[in-house]
Amino acid sequence: MIHPHIADALKAPDLVRLADGLVLIRFESMKIYSALAAVRHLLERGTIRPGQTLIDSSSGIYAYALALACHRYGMHCHIVASTTVDTATRAQLEILGATVEQVSPSKNLKLDQELRVRRVREILAEHPDRHWMRQYHDDIHYLGYHEVADRITTAFPRAPLTVVGGVGSGASTGGLVERLRATDPSVRLVGVQPFGSVTFGSQDHHDPEAIIAGIGSSIVFDNVRHHLYDALHWLDFTHAMSGTVALLREHAVFAGLSTGAGYLAATHEARRHPDRLHLLIGADTGHRYVERVFARHTEALDPAALKPLEVSGPERMAMPWSTMSWRRAACPADWKERAA
Repeated sequence: MIHPHIADALKAPDLVRLADGLVLIRFESMKIYSALAAVRHLLERGTIRPGQTLIDSSSGIYAYALALACHRYGMHCHIVASTTVDTATRAQLEILGATVEQVSPSKNLKLDQELRVRRVREILAEHPDRHWMRQYHDDIHYLGYHEVADRITTAFPRAPLTVVGGVGSGASTGGLVERLRATDPSVRLVGVQPFGSVTFGSQDHHDPEAIIAGIGSSIVFDNVRHHLYDALHWLDFTHAMSGTVALLREHAVFAGLSTGAGYLAATHEARRHPDRLHLLIGADTGHRYVERVFARHTEALDPAALKPLEVSGPERMAMPWSTMSWRRAACPADWKERAA
């Protein structure tokens, strides 16, 4: 196949068997699916017009995906970037034609997210003709993952399936599993979170090294549909780093920190449920974590010696690694108020 644009080539994932009952679905940059489908849908619906400027806040992966989608469809792109966006990513964004402004360094990721959202609102007040993509809240970002789900169904037509992935904005895991459950309601979903994220109640646990960009949140994301999740894992930075290094050492897979955290969670789940096929989402490559993770590989713990604390509720979790059955429960009514 000859692709009309590099984004169409980059979005396609590879399936890699890591062990019996454990398969990695590896993406160059997973959110390209989401951004391409969202921009195409908005154009077809007439919500945006060719040449308009699309704006959003991002910690890196979505920024790159949106810049590619804008390049693909002839749009302008403006990114309000997190302090976690590395030099290589920023350079690519700018060469692709995106304008990028990075918020000032913050003491924590909550302030970083709040500053980015505040800045987006300021820009929209000055330029009301720009369209805010709202990757955290607009469910058009679910659409692109339907195609991924159909590929999975074709690859594993009869396997009892468990999907394991970082929760993040909720669109990737949610979009995949909603589509998969349309034909097989038994598909399980295991979400992975860093400590400090409000999404599943770990905001009172402070991890001083938490840089697991993209899988947690310090603000409420409307795209997270809590009732889709069967189980949750919370991991600190050291455990996530250990999983990331182990994935490269044991399987030669150079992936991001969220994939490493998911690798520990998926390995644990596969041991507990050997009758199921566990599909681990590898959202991106490891390039932006070279200095902060891979260069510190000698500090990584032995994954074989690590196991989570099984808890009955978020209030009982403890660092460095906790897990619980969520059982597709709705978001507790008071959580949004507590997060605010």
